[in-house]
Amino acid sequence: MLESGAPDHPFGGQISKESISQQAYGAIRHSLMRSRLRPGQKLIARQVAEELGISVTPVRESLLRLVSESALVMDERGTVMVPELNRDRCIEIRDLRTLVEGEGAARAATRATDAEIDELAAIHERYIETEKNDNFTAALAENENFHFGLCRLARSPALFRIVENLWMQFGPVLAFLYDGRSRPFHGETHGHILVIDCLRRHDAEMARKAITRDILIGGKALLEKLPR
Repeated sequence: MLESGAPDHPFGGQISKESISQQAYGAIRHSLMRSRLRPGQKLIARQVAEELGISVTPVRESLLRLVSESALVMDERGTVMVPELNRDRCIEIRDLRTLVEGEGAARAATRATDAEIDELAAIHERYIETEKNDNFTAALAENENFHFGLCRLARSPALFRIVENLWMQFGPVLAFLYDGRSRPFHGETHGHILVIDCLRRHDAEMARKAITRDILIGGKALLEKLPR
């Protein structure tokens, strides 16, 4: 029983079906952005629902929503899958990333505090350590943390949403970044280091160029593995 004077709904009321659907949508979307799903991977609603611990209906609604946003595809039998990007599509997304993330880096150079730049540097150090230890799943996560962290420093929610949407499409392809071949930036200064240096110097245009270089070099190895 609620104490006298307590609000009628201390927890904000019951969780609606729409809220569960939104949470399921967010979880699947996050997995796409964070390279946890692979190109060509089938997403069976029942299996996804079991993993999320919810019913099938909100998962099915979320999958259909992501299909409508072109983040997922559906074949003629109704099977939902992570799309397999060809080389041209990958180049298109890469080029859009350079424009949007470049603008984010330029804004971050004029707005980030020393403490925030230090945190970004710490993320890069974790990335290097995980890559050195061949923990490629963690390396991918830290790389993504760096890019999203940089864009947050731009203080632009609209820009950040665009970056999220691009990574939702591009994230699964990044799973191919480590496949036993040479790694990006082998033998040269890593792009993240150049970005951090530009942020510390508050050099907006060089920060733009540094993150653009990082995206282009990191994407070069991916392009060689994708169908035309």
